[in-house]
Amino acid sequence: MSKQPQPISPMKNFFAGGFGGVCLVFAGHPLDTIKVRLQTQPKPGPGESPLYRGTFDCFKRTLAKEGVRGLYKGMAAPIIGVTPMFAVCFFGFGLGKKLQQKTPDDILTYPQLFAAGMLSGVFTTAIMAPGERIKCLLQIQAASGHVKYAGPMDCAKQLYRENGIRGIYKGTALTLMRDVPASGMYFMTYEWLKNALTPEGKSPTELSIPSILFAGGMAGIFNWAVAIPPDVLKSRFQTAPEGKYPNGFRDVLRELIREEGVASLYKGFNAVMLRAFPANAACFLGFEVAMKFLNWVAPNL
Repeated sequence: MSKQPQPISPMKNFFAGGFGGVCLVFAGHPLDTIKVRLQTQPKPGPGESPLYRGTFDCFKRTLAKEGVRGLYKGMAAPIIGVTPMFAVCFFGFGLGKKLQQKTPDDILTYPQLFAAGMLSGVFTTAIMAPGERIKCLLQIQAASGHVKYAGPMDCAKQLYRENGIRGIYKGTALTLMRDVPASGMYFMTYEWLKNALTPEGKSPTELSIPSILFAGGMAGIFNWAVAIPPDVLKSRFQTAPEGKYPNGFRDVLRELIREEGVASLYKGFNAVMLRAFPANAACFLGFEVAMKFLNWVAPNL
């Protein structure tokens, strides 16, 4: 069970979540670039070695070829997209918690926290799906050397011109499949670890920085453990040429398992897990610091 001395304010969650999102992008973007490049690298022909041997090989080669800026390629889109997305995500979680409270000092159970997290996943998908589609297309174009899009806005314009709003929202069902259960897991794990790390007689709001970093990092890992298989399918589906998978994700799943086996659903696992810990630790620390600041500046908001 969790102690909640401060009444839940979805509005404060919104601003603090946005700040957490910015911290997350700075900490995690280099490994995100590597994750997408590993997930979408072409299948090597007979006798050929794959383009990248693994996470560290991809990291070394990207640094050597493109410098540090190569690792931060396409970061403008997630900063613009992630800030409101995390704001909405934490807002959804705050709202989900508030809706389940009968009185402001009601303490929520873990299944209720999971449900509140799932609501935040629905909220974020609406913003997230187009941003993810554009991000994946820009990240793989840099790796393939064939430049079709000048930048995020140009990419959105071209997708809209080619297939209307459906082109921009391609992969939404998969984004929902990834984000709804994963967000439930994310917030529930964070709250559970925060309570577990709180010394007897203290409040979770007084947690030390290392404890917050640990709880946030682990929440990220639990979140991705649930999210990786639908994420691999989504990266494949969103970067595939038009019409390659007429029946949507079922076709992607069938092809992947037929060609590369079940293990391929966990492609990019190392890159994801290496990124999940520091990125989400940074995110929750940013969130908690911003929350303290907001509670101090506007205690009654």
